[in-house]
Amino acid sequence: MLQTPPRRIEAIDLARGAALVAMAVYHFAWDLEFFGYAEAGLTAHGGWKMFARSIASSFLFLAGVSLYLAHGETFRRAAFLKRLAQVAGAAAAISAVTWFAVPSGFIFFGILHQIALASVLGLAFLRLPWPVTLAAAAVFVAGPHVLRSGFFDHPAWWWLGLSSVNPRSNDYVPLFPWFGAVLAGIALARLARGAGLLDRLARYAPGRWSRPLQLAGRHSLAVYLVHQPVLIACVWAFAQVFPAPQETREVRFLRTCERQCAEIRDGEFCPRYCACMLDAIEGAGLADAVFAGQATADLQLRLEDLAGVCTFETDRDAPVPAPPPEGGEG
Repeated sequence: MLQTPPRRIEAIDLARGAALVAMAVYHFAWDLEFFGYAEAGLTAHGGWKMFARSIASSFLFLAGVSLYLAHGETFRRAAFLKRLAQVAGAAAAISAVTWFAVPSGFIFFGILHQIALASVLGLAFLRLPWPVTLAAAAVFVAGPHVLRSGFFDHPAWWWLGLSSVNPRSNDYVPLFPWFGAVLAGIALARLARGAGLLDRLARYAPGRWSRPLQLAGRHSLAVYLVHQPVLIACVWAFAQVFPAPQETREVRFLRTCERQCAEIRDGEFCPRYCACMLDAIEGAGLADAVFAGQATADLQLRLEDLAGVCTFETDRDAPVPAPPPEGGEG
C-alpha cells in the first residue's frame, strides 16, 4: 500500500520564504562590506549580528518543524535519504568552493552541514514526548556556556562548537548550540499537532501576494545556493564601474575596534584604547595574523594580555576632568 505524503502547509513555505528574504538582505550587507562599500566588521557586531543569528535560528527551527511533519508519524525512508543527499551534497560543494575562494575563512560546518547532521540526529527525537525534546533543546543551547574546553580546540572537534575559541569561518553553525533550534522545532510541531493547531494551520490560505515567497520556500535549497553568487556578481559588476574607496588595514582595524569598544565604554576612552591596541599588535609582530582574521587559542590569549595592558594604560593616562565651577559669591 502506497503511503500518502503529508499535506503541504503553505504557511510554513511562506515563513521559509520570508527567512530567505531576510538572509538575502544580510548577505547583501556582507557583500557591501566585503567589497569596501560598508565599514569593516559591520555585519559581525551589534544589530547585524543579532539579525544573522535570528535568521539562522528561524531556518533551523523550520527544519525541525519540517522534519517532524514529514516523518513524525511515518518515516518515509526514500524521501528522507533523497533530501539528505541533496543537503549534504550542497554542503560539501560549499566547503569545496570556499576552500579555494576564501581559504582563510572557508565554510567547513555551516548551516547546510548543520541541517544535514540535525536531520539524522533529529530522527531520535520524533517519537519522544515534546517536553523531553524541548528539554534537550535547552541543553544544547546552554552547552557552550558550560562545556567549552581546550580539549575541543583540535580541528577534529570544531563541528561540536565547544572549543575555547571559535574557529575562523564565514558561516559557522556547529552542533552546540544550533541543534537546539532544530529540536525546538520538532518539539513545538509535535505539541501543535497534539493540540490540533497544525490542522488549522493547514487550512490557512495566504493571498496571492504570498506566492513568490511560497515558491521560494518550496525550493529553499536552490534559492539558498543561488542567491549569494548572484548578489556577489551584482556588487562585483557595480564595483568595476564605481569602485569603493580604499582604506588601509590599519584604518579598518581602528574603525572596527572603536565600534566594538563603544558598546561597553565611553567615546573618549575608545580612540585612545584602539590606538594603543594597534601599536601593541604591530609591536608584538601580530599584525599579519590579526588582519588575516586568524582565531587560534594562542593568538587570543596574547590579544587578551595586550588588551589588559592597553586598558590599564588608557585609564591611567585619561585626562582628569576639570573641577566644577564654584557656586555664587558667599
